[in-house]
Amino acid sequence: MEKFKQPVSIADSIKLGSERMVLFGGPCAAESFDICIETGTKVKAICEKLGVDYVFKSSFDKANRTSAGSYRGPSKDDGLQILARVKKELKVPVVTDVHESYQCAEVAEVVDVLQIPAFLCRQTDLLKAAAQTGKAVKIKKGQFMAPEDMKYAVDKVRGEGNNNVFLTERGASFGYHTLVVDMRSLPIMRQYTPVIFDVTHSVQQPGGKGGSSGGQREFAPFLARAAAAAGVDGFFIETHPNPDKALSDGPNMIPLHRMEEFLTEIKRFWDLGKEVKN
Repeated sequence: MEKFKQPVSIADSIKLGSERMVLFGGPCAAESFDICIETGTKVKAICEKLGVDYVFKSSFDKANRTSAGSYRGPSKDDGLQILARVKKELKVPVVTDVHESYQCAEVAEVVDVLQIPAFLCRQTDLLKAAAQTGKAVKIKKGQFMAPEDMKYAVDKVRGEGNNNVFLTERGASFGYHTLVVDMRSLPIMRQYTPVIFDVTHSVQQPGGKGGSSGGQREFAPFLARAAAAAGVDGFFIETHPNPDKALSDGPNMIPLHRMEEFLTEIKRFWDLGKEVKN
């Protein structure tokens, strides 16, 4: 099966879709600078040890929480300030979500990658606004989308003259409160762009705890190994010093103290899958 024709540039320092694995990782929500810098510092050190390129991830707003009473994150201003400080201190690129088209230009002044949430992957105005910033655009495949239909989301970004766009697989809805991952989606979407596998949201149980989402992090290693062997260009992994006390998506995040072992294993399978990818 054919694959995309050129890598994606991130902050002029990372070529996604080349010979190096890329990790997008950090706490789900930017709860505090201390949690973000602790997490980012540890993950950066692991990535340097393993020869993996690193992009710090955290969200200043979780606008699609199950319940209106759930924690959404710091304010936009406070959240962007946290992300700017992490970027400056760690000297790594940063990715965060945008939910509204009007947010894109301001957020792009701080971050290097704009992430389009899965629920919003067909929102034309949002995709175009993100593209117009000139920053790389990371589109998460909707739980309701066929992988081949993600080509049209990519085309919306490229139609604005921005070729730095890539896709993320995060599972498909299977009945209620359950997601499954169809590994065929990975080579299908890699025809259009580099592909990232979202390890932690693929084991999420959307709305599965009656007002909040559950998760089965014990299955994360199995899906990650399969995706690595199938041939993805990198991984999206949310991690936290204490997931059980995290304010968002705790049940599916990987504990920070387990990240080195987890990434080492994934990297081993990713190296084995290089011939498949190429």
